[in-house]
Amino acid sequence: MTGKSQLGDFLKARRSQLRPEDVGVPTYGERRRVPGLRREELALLAGVSASYYTRLEQGQSLSASSEVLDAIAGALRLDESERRYLRDLASADRHRPRGRRPAPERVTEAASQLMDVLGDVPAIVLGLRSDVLAWNRLGHALFAGHLDPGAPDLPAQRPNMARLVFLDCHTRDLYADWPSKARAVVGNLRLVAARHPQDPALHALLGELSAMSSEFALMWADHRVKACTVAAYEMRHPLVGPLTVVQQTLSHGPGPTIVVATTEAGSTSREALALLAQAVTQDTDPADHPVRPAPRSAAG
Repeated sequence: MTGKSQLGDFLKARRSQLRPEDVGVPTYGERRRVPGLRREELALLAGVSASYYTRLEQGQSLSASSEVLDAIAGALRLDESERRYLRDLASADRHRPRGRRPAPERVTEAASQLMDVLGDVPAIVLGLRSDVLAWNRLGHALFAGHLDPGAPDLPAQRPNMARLVFLDCHTRDLYADWPSKARAVVGNLRLVAARHPQDPALHALLGELSAMSSEFALMWADHRVKACTVAAYEMRHPLVGPLTVVQQTLSHGPGPTIVVATTEAGSTSREALALLAQAVTQDTDPADHPVRPAPRSAAG
């Protein structure tokens, strides 16, 4: 998985999804053998030569200027997340180190402090590849109450949220609109893959999901990009029933991110979350699973 091959695949996919009538390209009633725009039509809209654009799609061009990328993004009608993704793909092979073993992921001191503040809010700490590095009691109960609460403490057994969404029936049943959640997961993984094209663990995860889930394979081939920052989901929790939560990703700099789930004040969803918190408090001791930053190792 190289930046150039991903770039070409992304351009071809988005070009095929853009109809001539969407961008004012006349077809004069002709029957077209392929969906979407032709390469020369897209090149004309972007103001670049057809031969150059073809080389870019085929991975034969080593670089593209920011002006060319912006022109192509405009022709393809990409949103801001997709534009960033395009720029990441174009620069991946030039600026990403090769062959370096990724450093072990850990809960940072900053993330640990933030989790302490969020004690009454469902929260989980996610690593680069959506591995669960930590969760508070309510986060575990809401997102994965069927799993061992101590699983994130063991790197070899850490749950992976992308894997859970596609391969775990409990997590799948949690979401009333599962396809929406699944597309968000895939879209976010695309952003990560563009920034880290040489990551072997990420390659392994994508390969596993593609092999074990035909739905993931189809969504991945669609090349949709989506930053999972804020989204509302209707959940069907086995203990407290239906509730609607807003899942927000809190980024506090390089390293792990924290995903929290909030509910509207005075809503039945807020009541359901309060019931879940009460059940968790009765079943566990507050000191059982504190969130601690992992000790530093010589490898990290």
